[in-house]
Amino acid sequence: MKPILFLNPVFKETIWGGSKLKEQYHYDIPSTTTGECWAISAHPNGDCTVKEGIYEGMTLSELWEKHPELFGNCGLDRFPLLTKIIDARENLSIQVHPDDTYAKTHENGSLGKTECWYILDCPEDAALIIGHNAKSKTELEDMIRQGKWPEFIREIPVKKGDFIQIDPGTVHAIKGGIMLLETQQNSDITYRVYDYDRLSDGKPRQLHIEQSIDVITVPALSPKDSVRPAAELPSNVMNELISCDYYKVWKLEVTKPVSVEQTHPFLIMSVIEGEGSVNERKITKGDHFILPDGFGEVKLEGKMELIVSSIK
Repeated sequence: MKPILFLNPVFKETIWGGSKLKEQYHYDIPSTTTGECWAISAHPNGDCTVKEGIYEGMTLSELWEKHPELFGNCGLDRFPLLTKIIDARENLSIQVHPDDTYAKTHENGSLGKTECWYILDCPEDAALIIGHNAKSKTELEDMIRQGKWPEFIREIPVKKGDFIQIDPGTVHAIKGGIMLLETQQNSDITYRVYDYDRLSDGKPRQLHIEQSIDVITVPALSPKDSVRPAAELPSNVMNELISCDYYKVWKLEVTKPVSVEQTHPFLIMSVIEGEGSVNERKITKGDHFILPDGFGEVKLEGKMELIVSSIK
């Protein structure tokens, strides 16, 4: 029987981060400006270690390399996904991600970055920046180069439990007060379009205007196609939120004993609310773990909500 892989998260301090990762998830964070918890990651900028059991202390990238059988021998050159929790005390920069083709050519063979968000917490009148208002590439370039940010930026209202898919080329930004769980490709490539003229260590942060103009999709997806409510879904079943080329993501709310068959190369589970058990091992809000290939029956009990992901 292959073991459940519990991992130690890696924390990132940021100019816009806060302290909710400690207050709400009881993580031992490095400071009150901790913006990101890389919960399941094998990226060189944050490689999680196994918390317990026979692989204790090994990094996820090492495990991927030395024990491919745990992940269905899927033949990819790196662990494909990255799961993180983001706590935005202040607005993040307005940004865009490249696709695989552009990143491979321009970013030393990196993967592109397709990602999706599940809103864990937000103020009542919360909004995200998703998409833009330019009608053509010429208008887009003009708005960006002339700094016409009020005309360019498009805000969409969101609430707790909303789900958003961010394809490469989508202009996006998380606004202050929002906390979310992100499932993404294993990539750390972000192009900043605008950063509110903020200073970091006395200097403006680097922008990536040329790359952004290269990769932004015009026109943007409509607002109604950008956000999907996922708060009120049936309990005790795997509700599929997205299936794209890079991942599948589900939401699972457990209110009675649930049995799920693990038929994927691996299954990432993140407990986002409540507590309970997985195959009689206690789990609680803030726990993230991987169920390896061939794991078989997964028994979940308790009162809890989980976001679950895998590759297709």
